[in-house]
Parts: sequence; C-alpha cells; structure tokens
Amino acid sequence: MLVINILTLFPEFFSSPLQTSMLKIAQTQQKIEFKLINIRDFAQDKHQITDEPPYGGGAGMIMKIEPIALALQSLKLEKNQPDKLILLTSAKGQLFTQALATEYSQLTELTLICGHYQDVDQRVADYLVDGEISIGNYILTGGEPATLVIADAVTRLIPGVLGNQASLANESHSQTQIKSAPQYTRPENYQGWTVPSVLLSGDHQKIEQWRKKKLKLN
Repeated sequence: MLVINILTLFPEFFSSPLQTSMLKIAQTQQKIEFKLINIRDFAQDKHQITDEPPYGGGAGMIMKIEPIALALQSLKLEKNQPDKLILLTSAKGQLFTQALATEYSQLTELTLICGHYQDVDQRVADYLVDGEISIGNYILTGGEPATLVIADAVTRLIPGVLGNQASLANESHSQTQIKSAPQYTRPENYQGWTVPSVLLSGDHQKIEQWRKKKLKLN
C-alpha cells in the first residue's frame, strides 16, 4: 500500500477531494493511505506562526523551515530513504509528468509539502527534501492544488484502483505521444452532429487506421 503524506497549512482544502471518486475508492480498497499533516501543529510559539518576512527585505512572507522539519521528524522521514520520496511543490521545480507519476506509484511512501505565501525557506529544498516539483509554468496561490493533481495522477496508476487497468496502456500520455484520437459515445446522432461512420463499422483494422490518421493530423 502506498502512503501519501501531505504537509499543508490548509488541510481542509483536501477534505472533499480525498473523499471523492477514485481517491475514495482507492482508500476503501486499502490501495492507498492519505495522511494530512497540519504544519501549524509544529510551530514553536503560542500563535503558531509558520511564516516570517524574508531576510534582506522583499515582498511577501516566507514559510519557516522549523515547523516543516519537525513535521517530517514526526513521520520519521528524511531525504534519501529507500522507496520513499519527499517533494516540495514549487514553481521552480521539475515538471511533473506521466513518467514521474508512474515512478511515484511504485513507492511505499510519498510525501508532498505544500508551499505557500511568497516562497519557502530555501533550506527546506537544500536539506530536507529529495526534490522540488511543479505541475506547470504558472503561479498558484499555494501548493495544495498541485499536490492534489499529483495525488490523483499517482493514485489511478496503482494496480487495482481502476476498473479496467488495460485502459491505462492506451491513454494519450502513457506512451511517447502527447495527444489522442477523437473519442465518441452515444447517442450516434445529436442535433445533426454524427459519429464518424468508421467507428460504427465494427472493422477494427479500419478503426485503428482512422485513429492513427487522426493522430498524425493532430
């Protein structure tokens, strides 16, 4: 079973998504376990402060290293552990891909630290994590949405989570291609918009040729 630890300042962000669709099913089937860790619980002052202004001046607030370090210690986690990975969500991190999702799905424990505010103390990236990860070249208000995307992509790759595992092999990002041929389903005719006749022919060879042609056109 894969354990995904999520370190966040806003655990409530995940309450509904983790109890929906395949993420809920995967937990029910004991294929995966999500652990939500509130970073504020490890702040060392009565006000549970987890951010401070940056040294040297500048705009915004910076997440402190201490609460994050203590949260990881509570889980007995440190970088470079076999079959375990600690990642910090970051706009400057490695781009998340399907290949990485496959790699992560084979771990025993994946820990995702949700960045927030202007930035995270650089010492977190330098000393506490195995890497930084980004889901795209844009800025989010925090790492929570990115973490949810990663968790979803990883969960569905765990054997037994999807009803039809064979469908994974034909997905657009599972191979070298980055696009897929057009897909249709019932009704055959909707307001005059019809399904291509070849898909209704039952001729699998012709259908495969049509799909390959559409991929080349795209």
